[in-house]
Amino acid sequence: MPGDAWISTSMPYLRPAAAGQGDVWGQETAARGRRGTQRIVGAGEVPAPDVAARLLGIAEGDQVVVRRRIMYLDEQPCELTDSYYPAHIAAGTALAGTAKIRGGAVALLAALGYVGRRVQEDVTARMPSEEERELLETADDEPVLRLERVVLDGDERPIQADLITMPAHRQRLRYELTMG
Repeated sequence: MPGDAWISTSMPYLRPAAAGQGDVWGQETAARGRRGTQRIVGAGEVPAPDVAARLLGIAEGDQVVVRRRIMYLDEQPCELTDSYYPAHIAAGTALAGTAKIRGGAVALLAALGYVGRRVQEDVTARMPSEEERELLETADDEPVLRLERVVLDGDERPIQADLITMPAHRQRLRYELTMG
């Protein structure tokens, strides 16, 4: 793994930002002397694909809201991130639009009364699809990491599912756990 590989931790993206704070990705990268940006490539209501349905505990094809983004680190694509929300939570909100959300999606969910209390993540490695290879600007022989995340509220109800695809050679995932 190159010395400039990005070390990623999930926690900053799971807590609502404090009032007046902007984009968590931009703040995190700036704190490390880097530049993080994102491009929202699509948003709206769609039938739930199988993975999102499984994570959200709904039937495949049920309506969900999706936000699709390409994340950039120093102008280089580093993640394809699709976030899915149950339609009863997100339909008709800014989550269904392509504009940036002040404070981010987690802050909007909290304002709507949905606060994540537990997160489950699974990480796998595989070869990317042709589309993923093109969007991430990787070579034919470079694998990707696929992170599947579900955020559950205090009643163990899924409120968000993320499917994140990252070039394996440019990422290092870090998990810090506190035993309670």
